[in-house]
Amino acid sequence: MPDSEVFKIKFMPLKKKKSEKTKIDVILESSRRDFLKKVGIVGAASVAAGAAVYSGYRFEKAKNNEDTIKVLTEDNKLVEIPRDQVKDYKPGLKVYQTRGREGIKGKKWVMVIDLSRCRNARKCVNACQDAHHLRPYEYHINTLVMQESANTPEYFMPKPCQHCDNPPCVSVCPVDATFKRQDGIVLIDNERCIGCRFCMAACPYSARMFHWQEPSATEADKDKEYNVELNVPQKKGTISKCLFSADRLREGLLPYCVSACPNGVFYFGDENENAVTNGTTKETVDLKELLKKNGGYRLMAELGTKPRVYYLPPKNRLFEFKKGPETEYKETT
Repeated sequence: MPDSEVFKIKFMPLKKKKSEKTKIDVILESSRRDFLKKVGIVGAASVAAGAAVYSGYRFEKAKNNEDTIKVLTEDNKLVEIPRDQVKDYKPGLKVYQTRGREGIKGKKWVMVIDLSRCRNARKCVNACQDAHHLRPYEYHINTLVMQESANTPEYFMPKPCQHCDNPPCVSVCPVDATFKRQDGIVLIDNERCIGCRFCMAACPYSARMFHWQEPSATEADKDKEYNVELNVPQKKGTISKCLFSADRLREGLLPYCVSACPNGVFYFGDENENAVTNGTTKETVDLKELLKKNGGYRLMAELGTKPRVYYLPPKNRLFEFKKGPETEYKETT
């Protein structure tokens, strides 16, 4: 047999068929499957991890949006700040003093009191005393019994500060504690008041009071910042008076006395707009027309003080005049 034949015969068994697998092939294939399986697991884990990271990012982003708030700065810029940094804003003394002296731009406050409607309910007095922490015998507004002559009937007259445009109290104050604002209101700054009482002597309407003793709410108000528009906390040795509820006007509300009256006695509004609103009915009317039709007048206008409080005479009265019993107030301890 030729050598070539022997070679063929000898090596023929080494040829494998396509369908047959060697032990090495099985091992390799098994390893490849394990590898792919592991790669698949890792890949899925990577995808899952990626999704988790993205989801976390979206959550944090949303969380960050929820944790911020937009605020308007003093120079009218809209900014976004973390919500946990937001604190309740409490104006300090400097802010109160500055805006208290400036007043509300573009306004010229005026009050109208209809004497035909007053029946001495004294709700205006009580509301004022509560707001300004006054005792029952301390007044920023009081109701007087008036009678023009022995032949005329008596009537009730609420008397607040007249907030004159030519106020003698302002001109006599030596320390600029009493001042007139651009919106027509006359205020007292008790951080400057020295208690000389020159303003009390100069006021022809006896509209001011002096704190001879410690105010009733001294202990309760000790941690409060002084607000010149509310005149609280009150201070011993200083002057106090009607403020036209300047703190309420800044919030767009009617004065305490005006809102409290149940009988429609008070109107209050802006002379620049020629409109006043009744505190009881909430009806807004033409100021000039109201004064003209009802014969409106100002108290002791002949003095040249130019009051910003107008009165409608007690004609066609809605209630009979009934004078209540005298009340004696005693200090309780």
